[in-house]
Amino acid sequence: MSASLNLGKYAGIRVQIHWTFWLLILFIVFLVYSQEGTVSDMIWSTGFILALFLCVVFHEFGHALTARKYGIGTRSITLLPIGGVASLKEVPEDPKAEFMVAIAGPAVNVVIALILLPFVPLDAFLGQDPETLQQELTGISADNFMFYLFAANLALVLFNMLPAFPLDGGRVLRALLSIKMGRVRATQTAAALGKFLALAFFFIGLFYNFILALIAVFIYFGAESENVMVMQLNLLTGHLVRDAMITKFTILHPDHTLNDVVDRILEGTETDFVVADEMGIRGILLMSDFADALQQYGRGANVRDVMDKNFKTLTPGDPLTNAYRELRSGNKNFFPVMSGSQIVGVIDMNNINEFLRFRASLDY
Repeated sequence: MSASLNLGKYAGIRVQIHWTFWLLILFIVFLVYSQEGTVSDMIWSTGFILALFLCVVFHEFGHALTARKYGIGTRSITLLPIGGVASLKEVPEDPKAEFMVAIAGPAVNVVIALILLPFVPLDAFLGQDPETLQQELTGISADNFMFYLFAANLALVLFNMLPAFPLDGGRVLRALLSIKMGRVRATQTAAALGKFLALAFFFIGLFYNFILALIAVFIYFGAESENVMVMQLNLLTGHLVRDAMITKFTILHPDHTLNDVVDRILEGTETDFVVADEMGIRGILLMSDFADALQQYGRGANVRDVMDKNFKTLTPGDPLTNAYRELRSGNKNFFPVMSGSQIVGVIDMNNINEFLRFRASLDY
């Protein structure tokens, strides 16, 4: 069962809502109810959240469509309670491309705010005394809906442009720093600043806003993850798939039974397998699929009935950085390595991590 509700594809990009998003809607309804709000108040508050997240979708499309101009695809856009995420197939490494992709999202919110501006009676709100203004903005209603949406888009711009990597502002900062100090040092600097600000947000959020604390956790671990990835890519640069691939591996035949696979797993350390016959490679069998297949079909079923025929191969001369990106970005964590029509190796993330440990030891 999928954790996200698929809303369809737009401009070739899948848009989905994570199940946790609905918890935000329930929380908003509960909050209005606990403050003795009416059904009308609940409807306007829920409508505002949906309108705001529509703006978030446009924000993410700004990133995705700009990335497309630089040859970078987007797997999906997912709405979460803390915002939206555009899952780019790769992170732009060229400073100009990263700058443009990062700035595109907030730029969309600026455009939305400018479109909303003629419909927002700013003078009517800002010209009031503080007590009257507070009363006018106590809850979301038909009278202040556009004002709230206008203000929320400005808030999205200001928040996203904070130099807290991996927020948009942090990526803009890294792009600018990369011009002078290189990508690795620029990432380390931007990630350090991002983690510092995340800690500040976390402690502020604990006392004033729990959602801010959640966002802080996302920022902290996002900055750390991106920093580790860039450092690992740097260690892999200049190396080829042949330098890290596994050359001693088991090839299953399509006629092998699942019981045969169980025996091979118990005899050694392999958990993922290439499936081939005299005509060549026919598929792959992943441990993640095997366990379900074993339960569903039993030990007597043939490998051909459960193998994954939708697989990708690499060649020994492919850059190891490409294999790393493929393994991190896709659902497959195992690739056969082909030299012409011959299977010469396999590679997975565990093997690359072992290679990275050796590379890091040599560098130190």
